[in-house]
Amino acid sequence: MTQPTAAPDVIDLRIPSRLELLELLDKVAMSVCSRMELDDETASQVTMSVIEAGTNAIQHGHRRDASKDVDVRFTLYSDRVEIDVHDTGPGFDLGSINGDATSPEHLFDARGRGIFIMRACMDVVEYKFASDGTRCHLVKRRPKSAGPA
Repeated sequence: MTQPTAAPDVIDLRIPSRLELLELLDKVAMSVCSRMELDDETASQVTMSVIEAGTNAIQHGHRRDASKDVDVRFTLYSDRVEIDVHDTGPGFDLGSINGDATSPEHLFDARGRGIFIMRACMDVVEYKFASDGTRCHLVKRRPKSAGPA
């Protein structure tokens, strides 16, 4: 008989599109990593990626229009954390940003570094474009050495 899987913890955050509020997003991300007992390196990868996704939503999705909110959802499972960063911007052509923005030779380009960094740090980085905006979906699996959630 299989045991039921515990429902994940969900933390929702809504911030106006103001770059100075990224510090708050960083603190929430650090708190999530601490709660999951992630090691320092893994926590750094998660927080760096969350800040990059938030920065992209504010700067590119909303063009720093503080009247528009960025919604961030942290979903904590026993084996991973999933983060969704949503803005109401029109989206973009992912293929036009440094090809596929996955190669290190683009690290010093004016645009697309963040996508490269997120892909280097996270296990999954996906973009979904819909009529209600752009959603960046990030997943980081718990390292085998991490304690229980």
